[in-house]
Amino acid sequence: MKDMRTVITGQLPASPPPPSGEFGEVRIPAPPTPLSRERLLEEVRGATAIVSTLNDRIDAEVADAAGSGLRVVANVAVGYDNIDVSALQDRGVIVTTTPGVLTDATADLTMGLLLSVTRRLGEGERLLRSRAPWTFELGFMLGTGLQGKTLGIVGLGQIGRAVAHRARAFGMNIVYTSRRRAPEQVEETCDAVHLSFEELLRTADVVSLHCPLIPQTRHLIDAQSLANMKPTAYLVNTTRGPVVDEAALAEALSAGQIAGAGLDVFEHEPEVEPRLLGCDNLVLSPHLGSATKETRNAMTQLAFDNVRAVLRGDDPLTALP
Repeated sequence: MKDMRTVITGQLPASPPPPSGEFGEVRIPAPPTPLSRERLLEEVRGATAIVSTLNDRIDAEVADAAGSGLRVVANVAVGYDNIDVSALQDRGVIVTTTPGVLTDATADLTMGLLLSVTRRLGEGERLLRSRAPWTFELGFMLGTGLQGKTLGIVGLGQIGRAVAHRARAFGMNIVYTSRRRAPEQVEETCDAVHLSFEELLRTADVVSLHCPLIPQTRHLIDAQSLANMKPTAYLVNTTRGPVVDEAALAEALSAGQIAGAGLDVFEHEPEVEPRLLGCDNLVLSPHLGSATKETRNAMTQLAFDNVRAVLRGDDPLTALP
């Protein structure tokens, strides 16, 4: 192990134990993070293992900078749109992610955004903090109830299914669309009906995005998709920002083309489309989907476990195919 080197690209939660000697030399760059491209390339030189976050673009250039000894990249995320998987696998590098452990936290936040935008909680808090005068009236700040409404889930993977179960507890009906239709048992468990993407947009009272970011899903929600939604419908995005065309969404919200939206992720993080910030019918959170202490610790530990397995010569727990 003495010739091995593990580079951890970002600041990780403190709770998991630091990697032991079996990780070889452990390098954790000093702040500031995320690392600039130039600094990332410098830090990974000679790395046997890289523990990365979604802020890091890990591609052929990074693999070549690390050198021929690079064996594993453990991404502390369930998604891997920041990684050129083919380029790494072509060089014999194993790529792992952290699925499963963040499902509940992300599903919980999805429901939080859904409730916040439909019940106008963000607007209400801003009103109180502004110290504007108000009084209880029967017609004051009326929102929309969820009972009997239809939730359209785009991507019925682990997180999509967890959202479906939560939404059913609120009395919602579930429809979904996916690149591949879910097994019948999954549909029955979620009480979900499969629709085409276009039909889902026309049907759903809330559209919740849980698909991965791939070329086919970039700007999946564009001006045309928004025009196909009900004017009373809401959009929630807790997957990846570029799945939504933010400029088109800002236009739709400003024009009242849809009722509202809740966003946890953004097209050009950490920047947010300026026109969105002026939309009262929008709830925003700064990429908090997996941001619980328990979840982030579990994600970090799973990444460490994957590195440990590869460096021992064992099969990793959650490698990409």
